[in-house]
This record gives sequence, C-alpha cells and structure tokens, in this order.
Amino acid sequence: MLTIGDLSRVTGVKIPTIRYYEQMGLMAEAERSEGNQRRYGTHDRDRLSFIKHARDLGFTIEAIRELLALNAHPESLCANAHHIANRQLQQVRDKIQKLRLLERELDRISAGCEGDQIKDCYVIESLANHRLCCSDH
Repeated sequence: MLTIGDLSRVTGVKIPTIRYYEQMGLMAEAERSEGNQRRYGTHDRDRLSFIKHARDLGFTIEAIRELLALNAHPESLCANAHHIANRQLQQVRDKIQKLRLLERELDRISAGCEGDQIKDCYVIESLANHRLCCSDH
C-alpha cells in the first residue's frame, strides 16, 4: 500500500491534484489506515498514471472520465476511444493554427517597431489599435 506522498512521488502527480481527482470522481476515495492516512494500491497507481498521461496529452477531465468508463468495460468498442482521441487531436490542431496566426502577427508587429521612444513604438500602437492587425486572432 502507498501513502498519498508515495503515490505522488511514483506518478509525478502533486498531492493536491490527487485529492482533486478524488473529489472529481476520477479516483476512488482512498482506503484509510487506522491513523486515518490515505492508502493506495497498485490499481490506484495505474489509474492515476493513466489520468496523468491523458492530462499531459491535453484531454479534458470529461474526456478522461469517458475514457475511464470505456476502460472499465473491456467489451466496449475501441471506436469510442478512437473518437475521443480524434476529438482531442482536432482541438490540438485548432490551437496550433491559432498559435501560428499569433506568431505571424507578433512577428509582424515586432518587425514594424523601429521607433526609439515609446511615443513612436509600433508595438504599443498596434496593441492600442486592433485595426492595425493583419488578421483576426
């Protein structure tokens, strides 16, 4: 059995986050020792590692809840998990596209700044006037 501190060290998940996952219902409430210390088994460690990996990949709490529900039913269709992963992939691609727009706009604004004083600074002027931007970001 692992204490919450041991579980934190083994998985790399901070103690408050473990407690949060318990409150959210992603992790079952831990068993308690006679001294009221939380105790976790290998199943809890594996589940927390699953959750952490999913969070590292950007999955939302709700998507993780869906994936855990699928995992609890091995007879479930893999297509359901595939759909959730594809939905996450599309969200990542959308974010990348937005970040590329931001990168281009920031590059353009930075390149346009040749003033010596703030009163002539294109960066400040651009931030004050959104119409100077080349794209809707």
